[in-house]
Amino acid sequence: MSYSDMIARRYLRSQRNAGFFSFIAGISVLGVMLGTATLIIALSVLGGFEQEITEKVVGFTSHVQIVGYQNLPLRDYRENSARISGMSPVVTSVSPYVAREALVRSREGVDGILLKGVDPSIENPIGRKYMVAGTYDIDHPQGAGAKLVIGRKLASRLALDIGDRAVIFGVGRMLEGGQARAMQFRVSGIYESGMAEYDDIYAFTDLHDAQILFQIGEAVNGYDVRLSRVDSAAAIAGRVSDLLGYPHYAQTVFESYRNLFSWIELQKKPIPIILGLIIVVATVNIIGTLLMMVLDKTREIGVLAAMGATRWGITRIFLRQGLTIALIGTGLGNLLAFGLCYAQQEFKFLSLPSDIYFMTSVPILLRAEYFGIVSAITIGLCLLSSLVPARLASRLNPVTAIRFS
Repeated sequence: MSYSDMIARRYLRSQRNAGFFSFIAGISVLGVMLGTATLIIALSVLGGFEQEITEKVVGFTSHVQIVGYQNLPLRDYRENSARISGMSPVVTSVSPYVAREALVRSREGVDGILLKGVDPSIENPIGRKYMVAGTYDIDHPQGAGAKLVIGRKLASRLALDIGDRAVIFGVGRMLEGGQARAMQFRVSGIYESGMAEYDDIYAFTDLHDAQILFQIGEAVNGYDVRLSRVDSAAAIAGRVSDLLGYPHYAQTVFESYRNLFSWIELQKKPIPIILGLIIVVATVNIIGTLLMMVLDKTREIGVLAAMGATRWGITRIFLRQGLTIALIGTGLGNLLAFGLCYAQQEFKFLSLPSDIYFMTSVPILLRAEYFGIVSAITIGLCLLSSLVPARLASRLNPVTAIRFS
């Protein structure tokens, strides 16, 4: 251990005037801790919002959605599904669907829905993650009744439960001048995603049943294309449009929900900068703390210089003290941020109105890089702040320091 490290440690443990300097040092540590924790929590919440919204939107749509110009029906969907699946290894699934407006009637009332018929053999995120009652079992043997999966809010409004029956009218055909068709469905599952925009109106059934209800024959309204890498969505959308041609039109989830994702990006840019100012203010406190320590230790610094201590050696003493404050504050800040984020993940004590924020509780995304980047920036700023008093201490004249201290 060098003499600089030994003296820095003794200064931090010094009992003379310990009450005052311990209080000031404690304030500095507290400022660094709160600044670090606040910024980590902010990044975790923003990351959680982005991940949660992306997952839920993709769960109801896809990374790339292919539709027909002016809602034209798309023929030969089996052959086209195979062509899309084989175009790139990042394409994990292609799900043809039929989606149109409809009216659902139960014993308790009537409501409007968007009925989406999907291929039950292709895994859907709704069935994997958001089911709260029953099962995502929309397939049925030949001759059995059609099944329906609806949102919890819609089920509550219509007083529907698992096993209950409802009648759905395909109003899309009626709006086009044709005759509406009605079919009876049995509720097989209830889901809740926390996104009121979807839970209120989306209902799912088998693709074949939707084709019968909406009388579109062997055609679909579009394809949901899911990818293993979301950053490939734009490239895949362009290739699909070239591959299938008119009337197929492909767009990414970021294009379909441009306003939503623009809002997320807008929040991610200024908030870390604004909250980062807390860390800057906390590191400035270190300057005051070390300057007061320099004034208190002026005589000792003069003695060290007279005994042959180099300027760099004296500078290291106070840099070491600033680093110690930074490490303690950053470590405590990391622990505080992790504890609060983990508690929110497990117990969800901070709730949100789902009709505004698309989720029922504040989402958290814990990533090691959030802790690493914030900690590195905080320690770096603390060291820079320590340079000012450390350089002043190293430039004290030993004779003047000993004589007038």
